[in-house]
Amino acid sequence: MTTTQPTLTVLDDYQGVALTSADWGPVRESHDVVVLRDHLPDEDAVVAALEGSEVVVVMRERTPFPASTLARLPRLRLLVTTGMRNAAIDVGAATARGVTVSGTTGSSTAVPELTIGMMIALMRGFAPEDAAVRAGGWQHTIGPGLSGRTLGIIGLGRLGVPVARLAQAFGMRVIAWSPNLTPERARPHQVEAVTKTELFAQSDVVTLHLPLSERSRGLVGADDLARMRPTAYLVNTSRGPIVDEAALLEALQAGRIAGAALDVYEREPLPADDPWRSAPRTLLLPHIGYVTTDVYREWYGQVVEDVVAWRGGEPLRVVTP
Repeated sequence: MTTTQPTLTVLDDYQGVALTSADWGPVRESHDVVVLRDHLPDEDAVVAALEGSEVVVVMRERTPFPASTLARLPRLRLLVTTGMRNAAIDVGAATARGVTVSGTTGSSTAVPELTIGMMIALMRGFAPEDAAVRAGGWQHTIGPGLSGRTLGIIGLGRLGVPVARLAQAFGMRVIAWSPNLTPERARPHQVEAVTKTELFAQSDVVTLHLPLSERSRGLVGADDLARMRPTAYLVNTSRGPIVDEAALLEALQAGRIAGAALDVYEREPLPADDPWRSAPRTLLLPHIGYVTTDVYREWYGQVVEDVVAWRGGEPLRVVTP
């Protein structure tokens, strides 16, 4: 007699690599594994897709799980998120409903590397020059190098520090600001702590490296952008809502700053008719700052460990409210 196993669903596997990034054999012993590559657009779609799932694996902050969604998924017993922090999950509501939330750990240079890469690509016009060469053209843009320029980092923490080191290797002067940054904390990294006003006024490039919270939402507004030089650039690989997107778009359209490189947006995936898709002087990427084969192997390998440990009654890396 055949018994039906409970279902484990992997969400938002955009590249279709979740099952090849780890050995899912131990999970398949207890669960039927379903992978969804397309993003589920709203709560009804999420509930319809997951109503039979006991375990759901989510990529950090792609699909939201507020209390209202969790209440409509009575079979759900385990949520596994990549990363140990996921603002899209109401962990308190999950815990109250008896749903375990487990995460994954690990450190990576992926985001700092991408940040520097985006800076160079934006400032040196890689995208328009690539398009021009493919169209039969040759040399249309010119831009500055990094050496001797000033990089302003908002958030000198887990990601901001390695960005500073990489920038310094290119000969950049690095300054930083965040609400809690002090000169004493910045000094060991050869970084100068400045005020927010000074950072926007002095920087040739401003880059953001702090988590999204109610405190950081809208942290970079129109007044800050107005202090930037017309030759300055902004790079955001953190979270879209940290920057007032309407103000940034207006500054770009008016030519008040030289350009912006964005890997994150207020709405993700970016709608087809979103104004960012036609914004001038921009380099746009689809939130791939952490998306590398190395990171995915580590994350999905730990996802498997989390599921097996939970099934054995000793959950790993439990995320608490």
